[in-house]
Amino acid sequence: MVTANMDGDKPNRLAVFDVEGVLLPERRYLLSVARKKLGPWRFLKAITIGFLYMIGVLSIESALKRIFKLFRGLKFDDLFKIYKDFPLMPSAKEVFHTLNKAGYKTALISSGLPTPFVEDLAARLRADYAFGLELGVTNGLLTGEIWGDVIKSDGKALVLKKILKAEGLSSKDCVVVANDRNNLPMFPLCAVKVGYNPDFLLSAKSDFVVKGDLSEILPLVTGSTWKVPRLVFSRSKAIRQIIHIGGILVPIFCVYILDYHIAAILVLLFTLLYVASEIARLKGINFPVLPAITRRAASEPELHGFALDPVSFALGIFFSLILFRVPINYASIAILTLGDSAAIIFGKKFGRTVFPFNKGKRVEGTVFGFFFAFTGAFLFLKDPWIALIGASIGMLAECLPLPVSDNLTIPLASGLAMTIIP
Repeated sequence: MVTANMDGDKPNRLAVFDVEGVLLPERRYLLSVARKKLGPWRFLKAITIGFLYMIGVLSIESALKRIFKLFRGLKFDDLFKIYKDFPLMPSAKEVFHTLNKAGYKTALISSGLPTPFVEDLAARLRADYAFGLELGVTNGLLTGEIWGDVIKSDGKALVLKKILKAEGLSSKDCVVVANDRNNLPMFPLCAVKVGYNPDFLLSAKSDFVVKGDLSEILPLVTGSTWKVPRLVFSRSKAIRQIIHIGGILVPIFCVYILDYHIAAILVLLFTLLYVASEIARLKGINFPVLPAITRRAASEPELHGFALDPVSFALGIFFSLILFRVPINYASIAILTLGDSAAIIFGKKFGRTVFPFNKGKRVEGTVFGFFFAFTGAFLFLKDPWIALIGASIGMLAECLPLPVSDNLTIPLASGLAMTIIP
């Protein structure tokens, strides 16, 4: 038996993968079914149920049962066709080919996809195990009922225990790759936990965090190195940061050219235009200019779904403009655009030390981010103490694993802190 340890001298035998968000675009399946097959009111209800799960009001079992009840009467074949239209995440086949060639057992465990769909995906990837939810079907039509271990709060752990028992393996032989909190029950059963574009809880509880191409997980899964992965600064990430830094032009224009109320309206209009552009892109409709920018700036996983970061970034600027007085609103935008970008750029270039509470952030990046955030805030405030407090709070929001995008938390937290200072 080949086992692994945290020194990385031996590989694991079993690699367990979450499906949506890791191998398939995140949350695209149920949303696509709802959008294409439900009326507007039932679609809105499905979106609301999903939101209530995301904020922790509903359990995974309750949310899924409510959503699939909305699908009662739909054809099973129609659902399968929608699933088949989804592209695999980039490098998914490469990852499984590499693991299979190295002799690893692989397992797919999904709470949101029916078992036949997961089995089809496993066949395409040559995975050894496939588990999904059980779907009630009568005469080719959905009954609206679902069941199975995977929809229970600890269901994925129950499934993993069965796999480990069948293979005669223990937790020291297992590594898991996942992206959201529904996979946390599996973590105690795995020697290595890899968060792939994880939510805030997995960022804190994973051993390693990967944000980028799926193939970047291979050294961590195979145990060839246990060092903190070097972050690659690709062309798309460079374009993304240029756009991010460019946001500093908003407060500069407000100082010399535009009234900040007009600037806020323009930012909001641009946000709405971008949302329309993304919806059109996902439907295959040619929309001028913006989709081309998205394709160059978005990461590969984002291109298969709605690229949401530009929306949160624009809203962070918008709310800063309208909620805080001049010049604090300008300073909070400077902390977002300069501080956050510097944290990312220098974290990728020089980062070696991850925060123990957030494996996706580098200490070195946050330190550089603080320097640029303070400098940017001071340019507008002229008071070093207020700028210091704003930069400190902003960079604290940057490094903490929070459920809300730091494009919102950084400017709002720093702006609030600078506002309440006497």
